[in-house]
Amino acid sequence: MEMKGNRTLVTDFVLVGFTADPSLRIVFFVVFLASYTLTLTGNIGLMALIYLDSRLHTPMYFFVGSLSFLDVWYSSVYTPRILSDCVSKNKVMSFAGCAAQFFFSAGFAYSECFLLATMAYDRYMAVCNPLLYATAMPRKLCIQLVVGCYVAGFANSMVHTGNTFRLRFCGNNVINHYFCDLPPLLKMACDDTRIYELIMTTLMGCTMMATTVIVLGLYTGIVAAIIRIRSSTGRGKAFSTCSAHLVSISLFYGSILLMYSRPSSMHTPNWDKANALFCTVVNPLVNPMIYSLRNKDVKAAFQKVLGRYIRLK
Repeated sequence: MEMKGNRTLVTDFVLVGFTADPSLRIVFFVVFLASYTLTLTGNIGLMALIYLDSRLHTPMYFFVGSLSFLDVWYSSVYTPRILSDCVSKNKVMSFAGCAAQFFFSAGFAYSECFLLATMAYDRYMAVCNPLLYATAMPRKLCIQLVVGCYVAGFANSMVHTGNTFRLRFCGNNVINHYFCDLPPLLKMACDDTRIYELIMTTLMGCTMMATTVIVLGLYTGIVAAIIRIRSSTGRGKAFSTCSAHLVSISLFYGSILLMYSRPSSMHTPNWDKANALFCTVVNPLVNPMIYSLRNKDVKAAFQKVLGRYIRLK
């Protein structure tokens, strides 16, 4: 804490986490360790399969691998800290540590938002221009699009973080959450946050609105193209290439809207924690399952790699 005038300014934060009950903390530790292990195994395994099998060296799987790479880092922003808080009595996070976690959290979230919109463009080109797909989506362009998603994502995060941590936080430094999230930080601010909230809501709203409009526009074109396909087998195949992406988009955008679409006065700690879990823990865990469980190409690649490993033994 630091005294400034009649106010005590916050120089570090205390994260409450999920519970103070020691026995429940052990249960949470086991659950989150298992989910983090599965998240890393699923996403890294999917990236390895895409790299090892030449049949998966297509733009679609390049973007799927890029999403897995992003999800590995996204989950790593939160879960190691959650695990540490479950077994450690020291729950203090420095001001700089909180700002860093906030920066990477926002950066990866915005990057995933842009990447999912880019993947919608990839699916549009595959369904609407199948004959020109390979030439329209060369590897160089795919790399540029992914890099652009990260640049745009972390540019948004810089604005978000800079404006948030220019605020002065005073009084109680306890955050009733498991990471440095926006709603509890705003409740601790001793400055008037109305202008700040307007700026951040506009920034987030414009980003979400722009990417949503792009995704809806592209999928309108995709649906129109699928309807024109005469063969029911062809329509089924075209739809199956988009179904995993649609599920992934619904989970991500739905969890983001639940977390941040309500006014700060309506946020409650338990509701915020439950909503945040979907975005920070559940989405990175289920994404590799979504893109692999019902995907014949990924299953075939896994069987090929597994068979090669068995022969080597």
